[in-house]
Amino acid sequence: MSTQNSAAARAAVLRRRARRALWRRLLALCGVRTAAMRRADASAARWEHGAAGEETTVRMLAALKARGWVIRHDLRLRGRRFNVDHVLCSPCGTAVVVLDTKSWHRGRPTSLIRGRVCCGTEDRHEQVEKVAKYARLVEAALELPGVAVWPLLVVHGSPVAGGQLEARVQGWDGPVYVLSPDRLVPRLAGAPKVRDPRRAALVAQRVDSVLLPYTETA
Repeated sequence: MSTQNSAAARAAVLRRRARRALWRRLLALCGVRTAAMRRADASAARWEHGAAGEETTVRMLAALKARGWVIRHDLRLRGRRFNVDHVLCSPCGTAVVVLDTKSWHRGRPTSLIRGRVCCGTEDRHEQVEKVAKYARLVEAALELPGVAVWPLLVVHGSPVAGGQLEARVQGWDGPVYVLSPDRLVPRLAGAPKVRDPRRAALVAQRVDSVLLPYTETA
């Protein structure tokens, strides 16, 4: 995964769309930004911030490859447009991790408030619900009995209370873990106790057949 991940690509598309017309390009060359350009630039900046967090996660996860994990980034299910930030196949061949990266406000802690994940006082529980939904859809598409799909969310910037939260969402049996970056790799590295390279390879092959590289279109 390069710096042109889906979030970075989305930012580029937003900036390009705002400057598509000839007169807008001329204004941009003169250093003049229209209201549409300013809105697009603000939105693009948010996407670029998210892209930086995804790149950090990619670098961190690279350490798991030596332990037998198969790792993919920026994928989508056939027939669907949403993207999955990271998908990991365990070396034991019994688990697939659907991991979403978030970059939240550094000055606001992430915690559970009345059972909902919040950044400061802002409710962010819908992000937890989304990764659980992605995991549910991936699980159904893989059709691999005996292979568990785990939804995880890693938060950059905002300190996660205790380093780890166990959130619950409707429609998902079990917790959705919300982790600080320093907890991510140790938690995954410590999960599989045995290796089954043949089974792991078959799971990775199935993942590659069901999930496609995500592309952002202008």
